[in-house]
Amino acid sequence: MQCLVIGAGIVGLAVARALAERGHDVIVSETESAIGTGVSSRNSEVIHAGLYYPTGSLRARHCVAGRRMLYAFCQSHGVAHARCGKLVVATREAETAKIAAIHAQGLANGVENLHLLDGEAARALEPNLACVGALLSEETGIVDSHGLMLALQGDLEARGGMIAFRTPVEGLSRRDGVWIARFGGASAGEMECDAVVNAASLGAQGIAERTQGYPPERLPRLVLAKGHYFGCTGKAAFRHLIYPAPVDGGLGTHLTLDLAGRMRFGPDVEWVERIDYSVDPGRSAAFTESIRRYWPGLPDGALVPDYAGIRPKLVGPGEAPVDFRVDGPGEHGMAGLVHLFGIESPGLTASLSLAEDVADRLGA
Repeated sequence: MQCLVIGAGIVGLAVARALAERGHDVIVSETESAIGTGVSSRNSEVIHAGLYYPTGSLRARHCVAGRRMLYAFCQSHGVAHARCGKLVVATREAETAKIAAIHAQGLANGVENLHLLDGEAARALEPNLACVGALLSEETGIVDSHGLMLALQGDLEARGGMIAFRTPVEGLSRRDGVWIARFGGASAGEMECDAVVNAASLGAQGIAERTQGYPPERLPRLVLAKGHYFGCTGKAAFRHLIYPAPVDGGLGTHLTLDLAGRMRFGPDVEWVERIDYSVDPGRSAAFTESIRRYWPGLPDGALVPDYAGIRPKLVGPGEAPVDFRVDGPGEHGMAGLVHLFGIESPGLTASLSLAEDVADRLGA
C-alpha cells in the first residue's frame, strides 16, 4: 500500500514509522526544510504519566500506553531521556481536593507509582518547595524531543520510507479508488496513494478543507493557545518536575528540567489569533508571581525569555477540554483517510500508541 503522511512532526513521523514497519511504502510530505519545526520542538519535552484525562478517552488511553512504549523505544534506540518524576503541588488547602482528584483520575487511568504526600513529605523530597500537599508521579519523565524525532526518521528510512521537504500539500482528491495528492513547493506535481494521514498539527484543518468530499460539517475549529517559556539562571533548585494545580487551558506555569538539569518554566496560556513565536520579556512578572507560590526562593531577575509554542486547541477560553480528534474511515466514511485534529499535550507521549491506532483504522 502506498501511504502519504502529511507533517514531519513527532506524530507524523511515528505514524509513518508504524506504516513502514507494517510493510507499506511511505512518503512524508513536510512544508518546512527540517523535521519537527513546529509544535514538536516548542513544548516542555515531558513524558506524561497520564494523570489528567478522562478514563477511556483517547488522551488517557494513548498517553498511558504511549508512555510505556516511549520509554522502551528510547531505551532501545539510545534516545536521551530521564524518568525524573514530578510533584503536582497544592500551595493552599483549597487545592488539596484538586490534587486528590488528579490522584484518583490517574489510578482510574491505570497510572503506576502514584503517591499522595503531605507537605512535610514533599519538602523532604524537595527542600525548596512550598506546599501543603503533593502528588508524586514517579513515571513522569523528560526526553530529547529532537533525538526522538531523529530516531523515528531513522526507523522510517531504514524501512524504505522517505521525507519530502519543502513540499506542501495543496489539495487531496479521489479518483478511480485512489487518493490524488497535489503538491506545491520543491516537489510540485501529483501523487497517487492508497492511504493518506493528515498529521499537519496547526495546518490540519487547512488540509481537511482542501480534501475533496470531506464533509465540511465535520471540520472542527482551530483555536490557537500560545504558551511562553522562561529559562532560569543559576543552579537547579529541584530534582523533580514541579506542577501546580491545573488552570484554565493548561497545566499551570510548571517547572521542568532539561536533560542537562537546567530549569525552565511554562507554558502560560495566551489565546491568540495568529502564529507568533516571540516571547515578551514583560510576562516575567506574572511568571514570577505564579512560581513563587511553590518556590518562594526564586531570585529576583532570575527569569530569562526562552521560547514560545502554539497549541492546536479545538476549544477556546472557558470551554471544557475535549479529546483528541482522530477522524478515520469509520467516522467520515471515506476509505484510506485519517485526519488528526487537536493533537496537543500529551501528543508527544502518546505518539507511538496513537500511530498504531491510526494504522489500524486504515486497515494497514
